[in-house]
Amino acid sequence: MVDAAAAERPKGRSLTPLRALAPFVRPYRGRTVLALVALVVAAGAMLALPVALRQLVDFGLGARSAETLNRYFVGFLAAAAAFGAFAAMRFYLMTWIGERIVADVRDAVYRRVIRMDPTFFETTRTGEVLSRLTTDTTLVQTIAGSSLSIALRSSLNLVGSLVMMALTSLKLMGFIVVGIPLVVAPLIVVGRSVRKLSRESQDAIADSSGLAGETLNAVQTVQAFRLEELQSHRFNTAVEQSFVVAIKRTRVRAWLTALGTMLVFGAITMVLWLGAHEVIAGRMTGGELGQFLMYAMFVGVAAASLSETWGDVQRAAGAMDRLVELMLHAEPAIRAPAAPAQLPARSQGHIAFEGVSFRYPSRPETRALDDYSLEIRAGETIAFVGPSGAGKSTAFQLLMRFYDPEAGRITMDGVPLTALAPEDVRGQIAMVPQDTVLFGASARENIRYGRPDATDAEIEAAARAAAADEFLKKLPQGYDTFLGERGTRLSGGQRQRIAIARAILKDPPVLLLDEATSALDAESERLVQQALEGLMRGRTTIIIAHRLATVLKADRIVVMDHGRIVGVGTHAELRETNALYARLADLQFAPNAG
Repeated sequence: MVDAAAAERPKGRSLTPLRALAPFVRPYRGRTVLALVALVVAAGAMLALPVALRQLVDFGLGARSAETLNRYFVGFLAAAAAFGAFAAMRFYLMTWIGERIVADVRDAVYRRVIRMDPTFFETTRTGEVLSRLTTDTTLVQTIAGSSLSIALRSSLNLVGSLVMMALTSLKLMGFIVVGIPLVVAPLIVVGRSVRKLSRESQDAIADSSGLAGETLNAVQTVQAFRLEELQSHRFNTAVEQSFVVAIKRTRVRAWLTALGTMLVFGAITMVLWLGAHEVIAGRMTGGELGQFLMYAMFVGVAAASLSETWGDVQRAAGAMDRLVELMLHAEPAIRAPAAPAQLPARSQGHIAFEGVSFRYPSRPETRALDDYSLEIRAGETIAFVGPSGAGKSTAFQLLMRFYDPEAGRITMDGVPLTALAPEDVRGQIAMVPQDTVLFGASARENIRYGRPDATDAEIEAAARAAAADEFLKKLPQGYDTFLGERGTRLSGGQRQRIAIARAILKDPPVLLLDEATSALDAESERLVQQALEGLMRGRTTIIIAHRLATVLKADRIVVMDHGRIVGVGTHAELRETNALYARLADLQFAPNAG
């Protein structure tokens, strides 16, 4: 679990998480090398400027010749032009690499999350994942692009300037070397606090994002219970907490910047004071002091930039730490075996539950299925009935391989599901849930989810079979009408017919229906029921039934209670032999029922 993994690892102590970026940099080695070449050339040109200035002062002005003076000015401008051109190239390439790396990181995180099993989402809120995909990757983008570029440039300029300062005046350089540890040590100490606070800040932002996502997805429920003010107060509390942590982090970063700037320029001022005395004593020329002055300024600017970007690096390390939890440490509990078995392109649809027992990880004290055994022949129609909590939906969840049994096994055509890749199992099954999920796309694209390579004609044929064609054609743009987030522009019955059209388009050997006609009016239910009867022919169909009238034609009805099978038979047989089924039937078919 992500949260557990996060609790076990130390926070704010190293930049180790940034090593996880290496595989994302590797595909762009060519551009990276080109960017580094541009960086080196730009740094070399910049370091040549003080030398050109020294020659201009000591030789150009001293020669008192316009021609000589012009030659030195041309040299100075050439160095400046080379610096500008290669600095621009370095900036573009480093920014491109940063954008590309972050796009790849986002893709990698999403690909990992989209394959996680339901257990992951029982303990990790969607808003938390979205925060990592957006806010955290933006921080990584900062370090992978602009901040990394600035850090490399500043480091090269710092080292190069120190070398040139040594060549200019060893005596003054000695004072700089003595002062460097006094400047760097405090910056490192304060920088550790920045990374720890950055991690806390990102966690606080994720909490507020998670709360917002949770409430906005249930906004009608919030409004129905008049909880707007309560939820607003809770969100405000979460936002204020993130603000407090962010300001705390910003305060430390401000101190870091101020401390670095004061220490660096204080040391430079002291050294330049000594250099001025060297010029007065005749041990240095004015051009050499000017050269040393420019290199000292380069050192000061580079050190100040590094102290600033160090905070960005710390924040990016904190963000990358959270992303690594998803990219490297979050593993789905349900995955394909090393050498998965293979089913034919179209399974026969023979299914068997053999002594299956299962408990949800979030409810380990209760068995959702208890020694559950059932054989479903190919092409047979089976109905699951029973009170809420009987285990009907759990059987569907296990059959779709969202979970694996803790005891027993489930087979398809004699092959255990655990020996198959989850996507191969799900490729043989279509499910029409009671609560239909639609995506923020057109009606056509929502139906196409059943089979992504389907033609428009096949999509429209599936819609006609699901009694959806008539209302879809009446939408403003017909099949290409945007349905809104979660299909908010459609009624419940219309959304359910879209889901049935998906299943018809997929044309699977196994069909799972979770009260698929519950949200339809009488006329639509009649039409869809006819379509479903045609769809069910020649394929294995399992129906979860809450209304017994929908399963009277099933080959067998399986009565479930507390995770066990307590009766199997036809409607007539069960009314005579099974007390639970008889009670459910009396409640629904009695003259005064409902």
